[in-house]
Amino acid sequence: MKAVQDKPEANSAPEIYARKLESYFSKHNGAIIAYSGGVDSALMAYVAHLALGNGMVAAIADSPSLSRREYRSALNFAQDHDIPLRIVRTREMENPHYRVNQGDRCYYCKRALFEKLEELSGQLKEPLAGSSWPVFYGVNLDDLGDYRPGMKAAREASILSPYIELGLDKGAIRALCAYYGLEIADKPAMPCMSSRILYGEEVTLEKLDQVEKAEDFLYDLGFRVLRVRHHGDTARIEVPPQDFQVLLENRKKITEKFHKLGFIYVSLDLDGFKSGSLNAILKPN
Repeated sequence: MKAVQDKPEANSAPEIYARKLESYFSKHNGAIIAYSGGVDSALMAYVAHLALGNGMVAAIADSPSLSRREYRSALNFAQDHDIPLRIVRTREMENPHYRVNQGDRCYYCKRALFEKLEELSGQLKEPLAGSSWPVFYGVNLDDLGDYRPGMKAAREASILSPYIELGLDKGAIRALCAYYGLEIADKPAMPCMSSRILYGEEVTLEKLDQVEKAEDFLYDLGFRVLRVRHHGDTARIEVPPQDFQVLLENRKKITEKFHKLGFIYVSLDLDGFKSGSLNAILKPN
C-alpha cells in the first residue's frame, strides 16, 4: 500500500489532502468508521487504517436496506485491504418512525446506527488512556447542499466528520481514491434501498426486496448508474440518457422481470438518472 508519509514533499492536491487526512487520524487514539462500502466511507476506512493500523475498525450495519451486492462488495474491500471489520445490526426496521417513511426517515436510520457504534466505542477503550474510540462518518462538502436529516443524528451523537473539517468534496475524495490506487475511485454512489421508496409509502421488507432484485437485474444487463424508484404498483427506472437506447433494446425482458417482481407498471424517467430525485418533494427544515 502506498503511504504518502514516505514522500519528502506533497506537490499535488491529492497528495496534500492525503497527508492532511492521514495526519488527522494519526492524532486520535483510535477510530470507528461508520462504513457502508461506498466511496466516502471506504476511503475513510482505508486512510484510518494507514494511520492507525489495527487501532481502528470499520463498522458496517447489516441491514435489509443495504443490498446484498453492496454488502458483499464492502466486505471484500475490507478484506482485500486488511481493514479490521465489525458487523453491527441496527434493527431500524423495528422503529415505526423509520418504517412510516416520512422525510426524516434517514434521521432514524442514522440514529440507530450511531447508537450501536457508541456501544461499540465503549467496548474498544484504549487500555492505557481508558478513553473510548471516537466515531467518524463520511459526510462531505457536497452533502451540505442536499437534504440530509442523518446529519442531525450525527450532530446529536457528536460524530466526527473529517471531510467537512478538512474541506473535501466528492471530487477530492474520488481523486484521493485514484491517488491511493483504490478500485472504488469510479464506483457509482449507492444509497440504501429505502431511499428508492416514495416518501409517505411504508418501508417494508417486500418493497426492499423488489427494489433490490430489480436493480440487480439491471446490473446484470450491464447498467452501472441506475435507480429503480418504488411508487407502489409502478417501478420508475432512472438511467443516464446515454443508456436509454440500450434499456429500450432490453425493454421486453426488463418488463417481464419487473412484472414477475410484482410491479404492474414499468416506466422510464425521461429526465434520466438523478441522485436523490425523491427529495424534490421535500423542503429542508
